[in-house]
Amino acid sequence: MRLNLLSKTGLFKIAIAFTLFFASRAASADVLKIVVNGPIHTLTADYVDRAIQEAQRTHADALLIEINTPGGLMVAMEDIIQKILAAPMPTIIYVTPAGGSASSAGFFILEAADVAAMSPGTNAGTAHPVLSGATMDPVMKEKLENYGASLMRSYTAKRGRNADVAESAVRVSKTFTAEEALAQHLVEYIAKDETDLFQQLEGKVITRFDGSKAVLHVTGKPVRIYEMTVKQHILAFLMDPNVLFLLFTIGMLSIYFEFNHPGAIVPGVIGFIAILLSFYALNLLPFRSIAIVLMLSAFALFVLEAKFQTHGVLGAGGVALMALGGLLLVDGPIPELRVNIWTALGVSLPLGAITVFLMTIALKARRNKVVTGEQGMIGEVAIVCAPLTPAGKVFVQGELWDAVSPANVEAGSKVVVRGVENLVLRVEPVHESVPQASVAG
Repeated sequence: MRLNLLSKTGLFKIAIAFTLFFASRAASADVLKIVVNGPIHTLTADYVDRAIQEAQRTHADALLIEINTPGGLMVAMEDIIQKILAAPMPTIIYVTPAGGSASSAGFFILEAADVAAMSPGTNAGTAHPVLSGATMDPVMKEKLENYGASLMRSYTAKRGRNADVAESAVRVSKTFTAEEALAQHLVEYIAKDETDLFQQLEGKVITRFDGSKAVLHVTGKPVRIYEMTVKQHILAFLMDPNVLFLLFTIGMLSIYFEFNHPGAIVPGVIGFIAILLSFYALNLLPFRSIAIVLMLSAFALFVLEAKFQTHGVLGAGGVALMALGGLLLVDGPIPELRVNIWTALGVSLPLGAITVFLMTIALKARRNKVVTGEQGMIGEVAIVCAPLTPAGKVFVQGELWDAVSPANVEAGSKVVVRGVENLVLRVEPVHESVPQASVAG
């Protein structure tokens, strides 16, 4: 009986401990925060996805996404929208800081949130879809417009926002200030900062995308920033089209240097790594393979310029191909996802000059006569010290050498070195022309 009572008491204590543990976890729940600052691409979608998983794992009260973006890739945008709509916790998207925007793909993402808010001085809209910067025919343009408009309507109205006005940002690229967006029911709040936003949200009841209700309790809760991983930081740097173009050209130049100086090893290793990294980053972005062909052709023209000395004609053509290849390398729908023209020119001009210079030096070195070692003696004029009958001694380059001649040569005569065999010079007499005396008539 006593043992049974003790076991019941132990179970009761364990139950109390578990209750207190989970109560303390619920009381200490926080708001998870991420910052999206830049173009929307595959890496952004992965970052948002990981943040949602982290918020779910730690039972966060809400996920706050601070956004400032010019737009980006439609595929990544659709992935982010799907994750936000299916998120198990309330999502708050806040366009900040002042002067920032949620344009193009960013506007689609803003409207997908449970709570949409903007800072004063920000703007959102211009969500007209484009096909990777290309000029679209009327049919394709209409298809993309209809698709974008239907995607926007599919969740905007369900969020209780003005679907017709939101659709106008897709069809006619309208842009809205924070005040206009609030007045036309595209966002729910304008907040000067994060604290102001949380005070306005405290105790508010929101309707989730699945129809369930949730009460927001965020005031005074700790805000935990969820940073990118080291891998994501590195990829974010590499996926900058300007960095990507520079990395690719450095890789090509290093490999080119290795071919001209076999055995240097270090340039070859650097070039190989740079090329691999650039191709890995290119795989995550829309790119044109023809651009790589153009850049390889540019290197070929640089080599030909050094070999044939066309007074800069082939070199200028190489610079033009290199710059054009850079501009076409990343086929992004917004300027921020394409190589800047000044970057393309700033890399192409010095690269062309360096490549032509290195190739010129290499070609001159191959054409120059060897002036060291045994081969350097060929063609040198020597003085006969011991008569060549046909073997003897000659003095050349400050040293005494054994020599052999096809004809006898007296001491003090000049001979020219024609070859070297087993440390014995093969020489021939120097036939100096003797001026003929003039005959008086």
